[in-house]
Amino acid sequence: MTMPQPHRSGSEPLPVIAPEGDFDADALAPLETQIDAAVTDHGGLILDASRITFADSTFLRLIITTHDRADLRIATPSLMVQRLFTVTGADQVLRIHSTIDDARTA
Repeated sequence: MTMPQPHRSGSEPLPVIAPEGDFDADALAPLETQIDAAVTDHGGLILDASRITFADSTFLRLIITTHDRADLRIATPSLMVQRLFTVTGADQVLRIHSTIDDARTA
């Protein structure tokens, strides 16, 4: 099934969120709040995942549900995040870019 792309209002660029550290069930709430605000205000975001050192299934759930409802672009994923996406097959559906600039122009 093909999901429709979310509608973005205006032509302003997507905001970049650059979380740092470990993201599991106990540490995910602030990131989820930032993502929800960006989706509400801008219709999407660029997630600079270069400084994420650990991410578990709750992080993956947040990423997949955000992808399903908004224009989510993931830039510069850390090796840990790349591995999580590859092992789960999420790399086949997510919009992953090697740089933030690539994500901006996608």
